[in-house]
Order: sequence, then C-alpha cells, then structure tokens
Amino acid sequence: MRFGTFTAGLVAFALLAAPALAEKKYAPGVTDTEIKIGQTEPYSGPVSGFSTNGVADAAFFKMINDKGGINGRKINLISVDDGYSPNKSVEQVRKLIEEEHVAFTYRSLGTASQIALQKYMNANKIPQLFAGGGASRLVNPEKFPWTLAGTPLYTVEAHRYSKYILAHSPNAKIAILYSNDDLGKDMLRGMKEGLGDKFDKMVVATASYEFSDPTVDSQILTLKASGADTFMNFAIGKFASQAIRQAYDTGWKPTQYLIAISSLVGTTLKPAGFDKAKGIVSSVFWKDPFDPEWKDSPDMVAWNAWMDKYLPNANKSDFSYVGGYLFGSILVHILQACGEDLTRENIMHQAANMHDVQVPLLLPGVTVNTTPTDYRLFRQGRMERFDGTRWVMFGPLMSD
Repeated sequence: MRFGTFTAGLVAFALLAAPALAEKKYAPGVTDTEIKIGQTEPYSGPVSGFSTNGVADAAFFKMINDKGGINGRKINLISVDDGYSPNKSVEQVRKLIEEEHVAFTYRSLGTASQIALQKYMNANKIPQLFAGGGASRLVNPEKFPWTLAGTPLYTVEAHRYSKYILAHSPNAKIAILYSNDDLGKDMLRGMKEGLGDKFDKMVVATASYEFSDPTVDSQILTLKASGADTFMNFAIGKFASQAIRQAYDTGWKPTQYLIAISSLVGTTLKPAGFDKAKGIVSSVFWKDPFDPEWKDSPDMVAWNAWMDKYLPNANKSDFSYVGGYLFGSILVHILQACGEDLTRENIMHQAANMHDVQVPLLLPGVTVNTTPTDYRLFRQGRMERFDGTRWVMFGPLMSD
C-alpha cells in the first residue's frame, strides 16, 4: 500500500512561513516543497488489524497538506506492507531509504521489526522516529541515539499494574500470558521488577506463545488450571482477542489486565465480545473519544471534525485514529522547530529536546518530554476499566 503526497493541517498549530533569509539545509527527501518520509505497517499478516495506524497517519498528513503543509512543505508519506515480519521490514526500509530517499522513518509498527532495523538506522544516522514498540532496547539513546520509540516502555507499564495490584490485591494469584519476543519478555520483566520479592509467591503460572501459533487456547487452559484469580493478558493482535474469549468461554473469570497497545475497542475487544471483555483493566495516557468528559474539549471537537472529513467510514472507537492525530501533532512540532534546517541531524536534535510539549488529545497533566539522555515521550498515565461499552478511567494520574 503506497500513499502519495498527502496534505494536512492542524488547527492547534500555526503553519509558519519560512524566513526569507534563513539558510536552507536539507536531508535526502526534503525540498522547498516536500518532506518525504517512510513507514512500514502490517497491512497483511497476524496483526493486520493494527494497519489502521498507517491509514490514520495518511489522513492526518492529508489534513496538514490541505492547510498548506509545514513551512510550505507538504508531507509525502510512503507507507508499505511488511506483514509484521522483521526480515520484510528491513528489506522494505532499505528500499525506502536507498531508493525512495526518505528523510526518516515514522511510526513504523512492530517491536521485533524496529529492533531489527536499529543497527542499520543508527549506523547510517537516519532518524527512526516514534518506532512502534516499547521494548527497553528501543529507548536507549546512549547506544541508539537515532531511535526514538513512540510507545511507552513496556516495563514501566508493567510496573504500573504491579503497583496497583500490590495496593489493591496484595494476595492475588497471578497468571501471565506473553509473546515470546522482546515485547512479551519486557512485560514479564516489568512484573518481576514491580512485584519484587513477592513475584515468586504471587505469580503462580506463566505461558508464552509464538506468532506462528494458530491460537492461544492451550495456554489459557494451562493458566486457568493454576487457580489464578488475576490474569495479565500481555498478548497482542488476534491473540489478545482469543485469550479474552477463551478465558470467558471456559468459565475462567479472573480480574484481567490488558496491555495498553491491545486495548483497541474495535480491533481487540469487539472480536472477543464486549460481554466477555467487560471488567478488563488497562492503562492510558490519551483521551478516549467516547468519554463524555472530553466531549466539548476543543481538541476533541477538532479530532471529530478531522475524522468526519478525512475518515468518514472509520470506526472512531479504534484508538489508532487518536494515535495518528496525536503523534502527527508531535511530528508537526518537531518539523516546525527545525525551521529551514531540515537535516537529519537537526530533525533528531529537535526530537530529542522536547520540553513539556502540549499536543491535542493527551490527558490533562500529560506532556511530551525528551532529553538527549532520556527518550521517553510520555511519563504519566491513568488506569482504565472496560464497562462493556467503553473504557472508563479511574484513580489518579500515575507518574513513571
């Protein structure tokens, strides 16, 4: 799937005219009229439901370009399929860099794929912006200064769940389902760190799965047999839906926690069955379009107008569209901050030096922050529970 030049604008940002006397410095893919960026998404494969990320990004940049672009330059997003395969991701990104000459990659999805690309991107000093994965290796500016992850650290998310369980269910018997990759292992490690010396006593069973597995039914049966009353569902894609459905259908009804990247109502919960997902707990750092608290907030009004115009047939309950708007707004901030110095070095410099940046759709109190030694974009979040129809936040804002 290839997106051509898209034009889009954001009300929250003033689209600045380039200073007449500014010295122009360009990366490959940047001209007086265009900024070419690349992306890989799983338009096919086991987690193809997440490909709405790419659709959302295309629609956001269409809006930006329709408003005149950024400093008069329109964003040309080239988004291609990698089937959620690291080998395919590497192949596709090399083509984007060496044949299409994109300035940088943006919001490409897949923890394993993004890790596979790190060496190539960093050796060639090409920004790997908002890489779609929260593995600790993707947030390591000392070793990989050209990689900036767009997903909060998985270990930190697991710390948040651990902290909540220790405070509210200190005698819980916990079962954990996780993918046998960096994502799953980081979530498991985060639980070990968060529970500390209580991990061995509280965690009564763990089970992993491979993306080549047809289902996780057998893993759920094993976890249920452990007698656990708390289920950490750290699966993604179809496996998260399968786990929710299988747990319910077998009569196992523990308190269930779902990794945030799988909390999409349309992609994960609807296929599992809303009745079977009721009561699941997760965490969030952005506004839910279906939360009446945000109905009249200016950023939500603007988001709804964008959806109605550029994605009229899309499912608004899919948080991918919130993410596309939110991260697109951050990228607009970065590129505006670059002025006329649109070299890869300055793009990465601006991305690594954001201080309390406020963009649409973040929860109150949550801002974007990066430093050259700390690439974590978001350091706050709240707990949420699915009520059978939508996610409902509860508890205070928790800081990492």
